[in-house]
Amino acid sequence: MKEIYLDYAATTPTEKQVVDKMYEAYRLAYGNPSSIHLVGRRAKGYVEEAREVIASYIGADPKEIYFTSGGTECDNWAIKGTAYARQKRGKHIITSCIEHHAILHSCEYLEKQGYEITYLPVDKYGSVSIADLKKAIREDTILISIMMANNEMGTLQPIKEIGEIAKKKGILFHSDAVQALGSVPINVDAMNLDMMSLSSHKIYGPKGVGAMYIRKGVRIEPFMHGGAQEFKKRAGTHNVIDIAGFGQAVKILKENDKVYVAHYQKIRDYLRDRITQEIDYVQLNGHCEKRLPNNLNISIGYVEGEALLLSLDMEGICVSTGSACSSGSLKPSHVAMALHIGDDFIHGTTRFTVGRFTSIEDIDYTVDKLKEIVARLRAMSPTYRERNI
Repeated sequence: MKEIYLDYAATTPTEKQVVDKMYEAYRLAYGNPSSIHLVGRRAKGYVEEAREVIASYIGADPKEIYFTSGGTECDNWAIKGTAYARQKRGKHIITSCIEHHAILHSCEYLEKQGYEITYLPVDKYGSVSIADLKKAIREDTILISIMMANNEMGTLQPIKEIGEIAKKKGILFHSDAVQALGSVPINVDAMNLDMMSLSSHKIYGPKGVGAMYIRKGVRIEPFMHGGAQEFKKRAGTHNVIDIAGFGQAVKILKENDKVYVAHYQKIRDYLRDRITQEIDYVQLNGHCEKRLPNNLNISIGYVEGEALLLSLDMEGICVSTGSACSSGSLKPSHVAMALHIGDDFIHGTTRFTVGRFTSIEDIDYTVDKLKEIVARLRAMSPTYRERNI
């Protein structure tokens, strides 16, 4: 049976060059980077090399990069760290209703402590409105957190414009750029970002390591307390091996990102065209142009997402569905619900994300199988039969 991986937004395979760099670090950088002797300094060299590469790629200073355990920690740190550091100024935070759960659940946690959160709605494409943002800003607003690209629908948000508004109002601006890194040009100054979350495993690096960009001068409470690592803002012995791998993954991006993006777009568009031309009752979700180059999110009418996912899996095709099985009943994702996808389509919401190793042959196999599966599932759908009587 073939194995076709089309879930690159969930995670990516680790590049061989990254594995080689990590193996090198395993052999040579076994010291503690906080130690001042030869072996410790060698380990610290790997950490600082990665810090410099990542900073250069996003237009930051190396001292503005803080290594973490991943995007979830970064999001928690940005929301809670800012809330605690600026609570005397205000307790109001603005975010969107389609953020990653690391943002949403952090905000819900703060609401229990007396903070007020405004969750901006999105339009039918999954975009926040600048007008809505301006209306939501109050005297006590201390933070705006809007993701750069939605992990489910792929829609890109107007980050630069939001950053300009936040800067004029003296409000800190954070963006979760976990999905955007490597697919969208990022410059923290041009985008007026104060904080940004990054993750390694979305860019063909190892899991369990991420980085937080924090602009110089921004005061944020530490999320991890202990030693003086990461400029006294994030305690804990450095994960040298994975940090080295993260740095190597970004180095590969710096040299090849334009080639990768062109490949993603070519493969993604071919997949979109085949599906929309060969399967009826298919709805494209997210913005048609302002979206991640590797993301195709569709709703297939009159089929159930979990059955579709499992049927594709039985054919060796790995995708992600917009529905989640909870307490024995299907529950559409919060993102799909925010886009107000129709009842006959929302449970058939499926995300295909292509990657560096996806071929045209992979897509042909996928679409051929998808057509068979959709036809079989619709044959069991009373709603579909009623519509086509």
